[in-house]
Amino acid sequence: MSRLVELEANGPRKLDADDVDEQKGDVAICQCGLAETFPFCDGSHRQTRDEAPDQRYVYDEDGTRAVVDRIVSDEESD
Repeated sequence: MSRLVELEANGPRKLDADDVDEQKGDVAICQCGLAETFPFCDGSHRQTRDEAPDQRYVYDEDGTRAVVDRIVSDEESD
């Protein structure tokens, strides 16, 4: 499976004591790219559990998922 993920920022995010979950004592980093609290995990990955390995997906801002044939950039290729 593949997934289109759009990010609005770049560069590092420095973690501090406020980033540690007081109940769990840990910090979970998002790997799906869908978390509203990115780069921290908020459980959004749960909506990807039934993604098929041979499909490409795009998620809207409201979490609506669509299967796409391909992802095309408006950038010119060399």
